[in-house]
Amino acid sequence: MTHVRDMDEADIEAVSRIRVRGWQAAYAGLVPGTHLDAMTVEDDAARRRQWFSRPGRTSRDLVAVADGRGPVGWLCYGPPPAGAPDPAGSGEVYALYVAPDLIGTGVGRRLLEEAHHRMRAEGFTASALWVLAGNERALRFYERSGYEADGRTQDDVYDEVTLTELRYRRPL
Repeated sequence: MTHVRDMDEADIEAVSRIRVRGWQAAYAGLVPGTHLDAMTVEDDAARRRQWFSRPGRTSRDLVAVADGRGPVGWLCYGPPPAGAPDPAGSGEVYALYVAPDLIGTGVGRRLLEEAHHRMRAEGFTASALWVLAGNERALRFYERSGYEADGRTQDDVYDEVTLTELRYRRPL
C-alpha cells in the first residue's frame, strides 16, 4: 500500500536517491551520459537540504511512501518561477520522480492526483510542467493525466549539449 504525505527533512536522502536514480533511468540516451554518471545522491542531498530549509520557500514537496519501504516517489509543485509569463492562477509541477523499479505501478499517478487536489485547494486554476523532448514515457503519462503541449519550449544545456523541454498544461 502506498500513501502520499508532505515531505519532511528526514526524507531528504530517500528523495535524493529517487531523483538521481530517476534521472539516470529516465534520461539515459537523452541527457549526456557524462552528466548522468556525475550525479550523486550525496551531492543532490546536500543541495536539497539547503533548498528545503530556505526561509520563504513557496514550493511544496510530497512523497509517496510504501509500507515497509519508505519514500518511493517525490513531487514538488508551487507557483511559476518569478518572471514566468503564466496566466494568473497557474501553478507548476517542478518535478516528479518515482523509484525506477516502481514506474508504471500507479505511484506517479497518486502523487500527481494529490498535487492537483492540493493545488486546487491553494487557489490554482491550472497546472503547467516541463518535459524533456524525447522522454516518450513521461509525455504519455502526462497526456493520460490531461496535460497538453501548449507550444512553449525552453532549452537547457547539459555537458555542452542543448536539450529542449516542452511545456504542458492542464486545467485544474
